[in-house]
Amino acid sequence: MTIRVLLADDQALLRGTFRMLIDSTPDMEVVGEAADGHEAVRLARTLPVDVLLMDIRMPNLDGLAATRLICADEQLSGIRVLILTTFEFDEYVAEALRAGASGFLGKGMRPEELLDAVRTVAAGDALLSPSATRSLITRFLAQPERTADTAPSRLDVLTPRERDVMALVALGHSNEDIAVRLFLSPLTVKTHVNRAMAKLGARDRAQLVVAAYQCGLVQPGTG
Repeated sequence: MTIRVLLADDQALLRGTFRMLIDSTPDMEVVGEAADGHEAVRLARTLPVDVLLMDIRMPNLDGLAATRLICADEQLSGIRVLILTTFEFDEYVAEALRAGASGFLGKGMRPEELLDAVRTVAAGDALLSPSATRSLITRFLAQPERTADTAPSRLDVLTPRERDVMALVALGHSNEDIAVRLFLSPLTVKTHVNRAMAKLGARDRAQLVVAAYQCGLVQPGTG
């Protein structure tokens, strides 16, 4: 199945580079390009899109605001937003994850890393740059305003096993790693992850990570 990609970046040269790379890959294609957030939202609503590569800093409407609009639209729930940023430790990245983005990647990545990232988020998994994730969580995600949505009681809908799995997801473990740690099959772990996401209204694993830290299920520095 071909992954349909929408590019949103105000730099035409960068969009052209991404288009050439993606269109040269058999399992994905670029279906459109946007130069600002308004255009990204409009194209997301009119084109068949699986993954949206979104730059944060764009004119008129930035990538953060555009991400909020897209991820809040139930009719666009199938679109996965992958944030592209020059600054991996930017607080806007944390806000984009809270808004519903599936992950982020620095613009200094290698071509194969970009393609792997597109495949990862298209499959419904989170993509958080390993070099920045822990610092990002420590600085921003772990210091939310305490609201009804982020209170520990929000996790009451989960079973103890779902909480265990969610905590390990938040620490960056794959389904296979979690299966070994909890003496479960990878398929059973996937089922627990999916059920936790459904109960908490999380679009994907990235949102599950955000919820785990915001609700205090895991703390920065936890191994």
